[in-house]
Amino acid sequence: MDQKISIKKQNKSTEIEDLQTCTKEELIGKIKSLAAHNTQLKNIIAKTVDSKHVEHKNIKPFDFSKYNLRHIALKIFYLGWDYKGYVAQEDSTNTIEHHLFEALTRTKLIKDRSSSNYHRCGRTDKGVSSFGQTISIDVRSNLTKEHQNNLAEEINYCKILNKVLPDNIQCVAWSPVNESFSARFNCETRTYKYFFPKGNLDIEKMRTASKMLLGTHDFRNFCKMDVGNGVVEFTRNVLFVNIEPINASHFEDEYIMYVISIKGKAFLWHQIRCIIGILFLVGQNKEEPTIVDELLDIEINPRKPEYNMASEIPLNLFYCEYDDLTWNYNEESLSQVIEKLNTIWTFCVTKENMIKEMLKSLNEEYENLRGCKTENNKYFSECLLQGVKSKKYIPVMKRQTCDSLEDKIKHFSKRNRIEIVSSESDK
Repeated sequence: MDQKISIKKQNKSTEIEDLQTCTKEELIGKIKSLAAHNTQLKNIIAKTVDSKHVEHKNIKPFDFSKYNLRHIALKIFYLGWDYKGYVAQEDSTNTIEHHLFEALTRTKLIKDRSSSNYHRCGRTDKGVSSFGQTISIDVRSNLTKEHQNNLAEEINYCKILNKVLPDNIQCVAWSPVNESFSARFNCETRTYKYFFPKGNLDIEKMRTASKMLLGTHDFRNFCKMDVGNGVVEFTRNVLFVNIEPINASHFEDEYIMYVISIKGKAFLWHQIRCIIGILFLVGQNKEEPTIVDELLDIEINPRKPEYNMASEIPLNLFYCEYDDLTWNYNEESLSQVIEKLNTIWTFCVTKENMIKEMLKSLNEEYENLRGCKTENNKYFSECLLQGVKSKKYIPVMKRQTCDSLEDKIKHFSKRNRIEIVSSESDK
């Protein structure tokens, strides 16, 4: 029997990093992180001093023992463009999760994060937005255990949270769930949407390429391999892919906005953005649709070629689907959320149309200089591809490749970041 290899992460407290092996950039990063962490500790100490000062004024702390708890799911939307990602970070307060827990504690819905039985559906990266992010958490209830089915008498969770949350982070709905429900592990499917202008992209070729993603594949060439955190399995199942226009009749052909929808049970780190990066190259006629099949064939191509993934700004975790979960919407709080989003939209669309008028005028001047109408040769998606772009295009499959999965496992094993062990069945 062939020996199986599994990877497990070692306890972080046992990790010993040799600073002499770090590059200058890595050392600078560590110093900045430590400085930020030091600032955060000072803020925590300052808050502790303030709380003691409050106690000294005989202001009684909130008594959570007088209330029952209930396990609920919350549906949250956020525009992540100005945030450093969803997950809380030690060296920054500019995350979605930081604001969310600040609101939960400020409204006394939870005592603290550690005792709240908290799970999140997905951890979106810096700049990524979500319309359907879902969390599960134990919160304060106004009702007794026997009467918790009377939702009309329950705390209006969305209303009180939205009062203290930023306008671009809002609670949309809530649902009672059983004690074992996890927003992460009970999620049946996740759907991401990626928005982009058509420009001169060949949409049909992109659709042809996208259909090759359907089904179960090893997507190691369509993600950032996070081997250092113990991720060594890259097989995922893409259930649905679609590329369609949005409000096509209202815009000139080249300015039509399209959206790519990709649905699956779970996705890898940067998987969606890597997929979009390749589809853009196909749409620009720099690659044939068969590039997708080539990258999915890990037997022939076990090493990921270097290519630029797409920007995070147009990406949105749009739907998180669950079985037997019914969202409760409150008319008043939902109206307030819509009003806030309408305000954000008004400023965005105003900026959009101002810029379009400026472009229209400049294009007219440019056509007068050329003596003829400008040909539609715009690849707006070019600016959505990150990284350095060479003057002469090199086909993806002829580019320098990254380390293989096996090489990465050996690298992190030598640095004591992961440990290679034999599976129990082989012993």
